[in-house]
Amino acid sequence: MNLVMMGTGSFAEPTFLKLLESTYPVVGLVTQPDRATGKERGSSRLARQGMKEIALERGIPVLQPESINTSEGVASLKALAPDLLVVAAYGQILSKDVLGVASLGGINVHASLLPKYRGAAPINWAIYHGESQTGVTIIRMSISLDAGDILAQEAVEIGPEETAGELEARLGPLGARLAIETVTRLEHGPVSGIAQDKSRATKAPKLTKEHGLIDWSRPAVAVCNQIRAMQPWPTAFTFLYRQGQEPLRLMIQRTALASREREQPEAAPGAVTTDATRMWVRCGDGAYLEILDLQPAGKRRMSAQDFLRGNVMPEKSWMNGVDAL
Repeated sequence: MNLVMMGTGSFAEPTFLKLLESTYPVVGLVTQPDRATGKERGSSRLARQGMKEIALERGIPVLQPESINTSEGVASLKALAPDLLVVAAYGQILSKDVLGVASLGGINVHASLLPKYRGAAPINWAIYHGESQTGVTIIRMSISLDAGDILAQEAVEIGPEETAGELEARLGPLGARLAIETVTRLEHGPVSGIAQDKSRATKAPKLTKEHGLIDWSRPAVAVCNQIRAMQPWPTAFTFLYRQGQEPLRLMIQRTALASREREQPEAAPGAVTTDATRMWVRCGDGAYLEILDLQPAGKRRMSAQDFLRGNVMPEKSWMNGVDAL
């Protein structure tokens, strides 16, 4: 059974490597065109070895069309004569013509417990919405986004401080194992899937830089989840307002829920309190979030203690709260 892998980034890499270790011939790789990766590209998708580099090292043909759904893209895929397409974080919705190239169609390795979080950024949105559990689902591909029948699924717990990047690193190998198990099942005959419950479907759209902007009027737990969800890209950010100074853009890298509410009942959301080494921000529910690590615009990542050592904080300072000064 000839396989073609279709994918981009570190979530897809473990699946590609697992297929290459198997006895199944991998006759080609379809991946995104060469672009800047990670933060430079403006994407949450990480890259480790790189899908293209893995393929070239093993002499596997690589296709990098801007769109695989064009007549040229379909023709180049047909030339590889695949029996099955194995897709993970490829980044394009496949047309009926593309899926029809392989006699067994395609399977997709998706990083959520479908039907929840259909779309480009399921790991990020699961953390953003405070889920305690997510997982990987293998589906039979259809022309609708992440809507095919479920062939395999396994859940994992999300750590209370886990970032999207850390969770992706755990889910990639899980997806690889489920993918190879599913390929083996398909080799031995038809596999029945379970139809997704459309009424339970939720969306996980592609992230933009704007998704990183923190709204301090939200509850502290929600803000903390957002900060974890935006790692490694686009990174959560805010603006520090201090009287007599220009607003300073801060990327917030790591936070912690304060152990107790700080006694400032008159403070509005976004109010900053500090001591010699620590910094807290009041959120919309009255609870405080402690800033542990941050990165001022144009500077390196640092601890709150290092930031306070080099920045004078007036009695009244605000995050996204210039109107309150």
